[in-house]
Amino acid sequence: MNQQLIISGVGGQGILFITRLLAETAIHKGLPVLTSETHGMAQRGGIVISHLKVGDFSSPLVRPGQADGLLALKAETVALHRHFLNNGGWIVANATSLAVVETEHPLATMDADTVALAMGNPQSINLIVLGRALAEPDRLFCTSAEVERTIQQKLSGKKKQLDGAIAAFRAGIEGCQGRSN
Repeated sequence: MNQQLIISGVGGQGILFITRLLAETAIHKGLPVLTSETHGMAQRGGIVISHLKVGDFSSPLVRPGQADGLLALKAETVALHRHFLNNGGWIVANATSLAVVETEHPLATMDADTVALAMGNPQSINLIVLGRALAEPDRLFCTSAEVERTIQQKLSGKKKQLDGAIAAFRAGIEGCQGRSN
């Protein structure tokens, strides 16, 4: 199993948190993993991009044209980072279906901002988008159940945070059932 992912958005959206969740899930599965992140501005609102490689790789950076998937926590970062995708690459974006114009790669969208606000948890956009990505079978190297176990381990002893995280993650999975963009 080899998979290369780009996770992008802006500071404060939890990009590094979901990168760690995915990396820890890979480790629990016994898979080798490499990560690297680049922070634009080291404050909220600056562009952040995270590279995640699962499998037999020797360098943590994903080269342009090599990524299997792009998780975009902000619609505007799709245009900035889609050049990392390979020909069969896919995109999952926090956006309305009309907010991202994409003709070269399969695109799945979800308005995670609206869902997070409706849940009373505006910081949960990252987990909603991750759930949306895992709603598609065989898209990622792991299953939603495996990621949920990692969330439970990571947030054990923090019941309120854990409950909010699981609810957001499941909202991403369930919110797209029966829909395909």
